[in-house]
Amino acid sequence: MAGTRITNLQNVGKQPPLILPHQLTGAAQGTVQMRIKSSQSSGERLSQTKSMVLQNPDLPPKPISRHRRNQSQHNIGGAAETLVVLKGEYLNKAKISDGGKKLRKNWASTWVVLETDKLLFYKESKQEALTNLKPGCSPDGVDLCGVVVEWTTERSSRKNVVQITTSSGSEFLLQADNYPTICKWHDAIKSTADNLSKGAGGQASGKPGIQRANSTEYLPRHGLLSKTMSLPKPAPDSPCTKEPEHRRSLIFKSSKLTYSMSDSADKIGVKNRLKKFISRRPSMKTLQEKGIIKDRVFGCHLLALCEREGTTVPKFVRQCVEAVEKRGLEADGIYRVSGNLATIQKLRFLVDQEEEFNLDDSQWEDIHVVTGALKMFFRELPEPLFPFPLFELFVEAIKTKAGKQKVQVIKKLVLQLPKPNQDTMRVLFRHLQKILTCSRKNLMSTQGISIVFGPTLMWPELDCGNMAVNMVYQNQIVEFILIESPEIFGLEKK
Repeated sequence: MAGTRITNLQNVGKQPPLILPHQLTGAAQGTVQMRIKSSQSSGERLSQTKSMVLQNPDLPPKPISRHRRNQSQHNIGGAAETLVVLKGEYLNKAKISDGGKKLRKNWASTWVVLETDKLLFYKESKQEALTNLKPGCSPDGVDLCGVVVEWTTERSSRKNVVQITTSSGSEFLLQADNYPTICKWHDAIKSTADNLSKGAGGQASGKPGIQRANSTEYLPRHGLLSKTMSLPKPAPDSPCTKEPEHRRSLIFKSSKLTYSMSDSADKIGVKNRLKKFISRRPSMKTLQEKGIIKDRVFGCHLLALCEREGTTVPKFVRQCVEAVEKRGLEADGIYRVSGNLATIQKLRFLVDQEEEFNLDDSQWEDIHVVTGALKMFFRELPEPLFPFPLFELFVEAIKTKAGKQKVQVIKKLVLQLPKPNQDTMRVLFRHLQKILTCSRKNLMSTQGISIVFGPTLMWPELDCGNMAVNMVYQNQIVEFILIESPEIFGLEKK
């Protein structure tokens, strides 16, 4: 037995000395892998692996393959992950963007094939295309290196839609009615794109990619690979060297931000120029002195207009009253029927520009244009003919029941009016008295005139009350003054 043991040790003398586990320290036992065959007979010898690879103690132990003949001595680390290849299936496809240019969305049923690095679109299945031999069956290919795959609900109202965005800016939509089907394609395309991006990034940045034989660990590329071999670098125009989509979007956003900042700067510059222009423009008084802007008649305060004209009754009011009394006393619905608004505005423009005009001219032949212009003059006064401070006093006076007392109160209020208001009111109500003398022909009554002139001659300064109630009082006040005008203004009864 002793001779047999000596012979066996001589046969294995060229091998490294056998290290038993109880001869190692606790740390060394965890970092050395060995394989021992125990024999039942005394004729068998002990065997030991030649390759002992140190592992990182922080990583969990990985199983060691015992089939050395099936393992390559130089495995590439990227080949450890298997790429998914889908042979083909009909999906709904729509191309919505080509190189950043938006396209009209047209859905079409397409035969989709996923290869190791491309996504192919056929108009019909590949087998049918080969059988029919149609010339237009060449597929459209999408390189999956650097693409972004994501679910979307904003680009289409359909359900189960996947958006594929390439590095060149093209966008595709894939959709299937069956959720498991489109989910399978989403996962497969995303996995393939991620693997291609990782492979391209590993070759460019020097990430670990070489795996030593009989080991599951990666070795540093710059230590071993630079001495033994050099892999060809990708071409400059290859899809893998194009900048990722997220970087393109960041560049686009930064350019958009720069544009928005410059745009806001332009707006600030325009505002500053406008402020300078407004501050340098001449005042209204200067323009009036130079005759560029003339004082208006419509919309001018009654006191200022009478002071400018040197009278207590506006000139335009006298002209309108004379024209109506001359040829419009018997007109049907005088002051009730509206005239042509465009013609009234034309007359107003001539009056404001202080141009010469004659109300007996043929263009003012319609008497309702003259009456309409007169009503517009009173409506556009900044303060009505019945001034604001006396509005509530006139309303309280019309509420009193005693007739004689009511006349005296209203007459007293009229005498409190400024001279232009008082004289203009006297001329107007004398004119309305003449209208009533022809009421059988013009069909105008005191109630009809009061409805027209009530809201025209008086209104409250603040619309704080009930408009309908105020209108009732306005009509009653004008009607009462019209009836009692001989007593209030000292006019002769006719």
